[in-house]
Amino acid sequence: MLWAVTPGHPRSHRRARRTRVGLLFSLGIVTALAVAAVIVLRPPGPRPLFQMPVGCGETWQVGTYPGHGEYDVDFFPLTGDPWGQPVLASYEGTVTVAGINGSLGGRTPDDPDGPRGRGGGYWVKIDHGGRWETQYLHLLEPPLVEVGQEVAQGQQIGRIGSTGNSGAPHLHYEQRQGWQKVETHFDGVPSGITSDDAEYTIRLTSNNCL
Repeated sequence: MLWAVTPGHPRSHRRARRTRVGLLFSLGIVTALAVAAVIVLRPPGPRPLFQMPVGCGETWQVGTYPGHGEYDVDFFPLTGDPWGQPVLASYEGTVTVAGINGSLGGRTPDDPDGPRGRGGGYWVKIDHGGRWETQYLHLLEPPLVEVGQEVAQGQQIGRIGSTGNSGAPHLHYEQRQGWQKVETHFDGVPSGITSDDAEYTIRLTSNNCL
């Protein structure tokens, strides 16, 4: 005798499939969050031997001012026209940002008193591994590097400008450990720029030599 087999209702199959898909999606989210947590909680590696982001043997004014931001450093050349001077990678790494932060404004070599923009203007961010990164802001023009590009220490990544919220051509520079800004070190020596409570400037000579 043959027994009739009654298949389940089509809707029950669809519900089962949706349940499996939802479960897999949820597991994927949990896995991604776990991986992200491991990355965030992993202690940073040793500090790279960062160099000044300007040419070998050049002496620059390095400093900060009230309201600038703790650990933020501005670079001003002491000789020559500041517009267009090369900006160099402080250490080898991978470019993670190369574009516009905020808006550009209209300050150029031909119109140095043009309208200010917002934020950092043209900028570059480099990942140096071990949760260390550097940032370079207010560049004159689109960066000379692209996202995903590997750069060497001392490689030119842009030129000094005054894009974004900038009053004069200079380089705004930061070193970061994880998501936190930290005191800049150059050639293994701390810069001494930690607070923006008062104006503070020093003169440093670059050892960013190929």
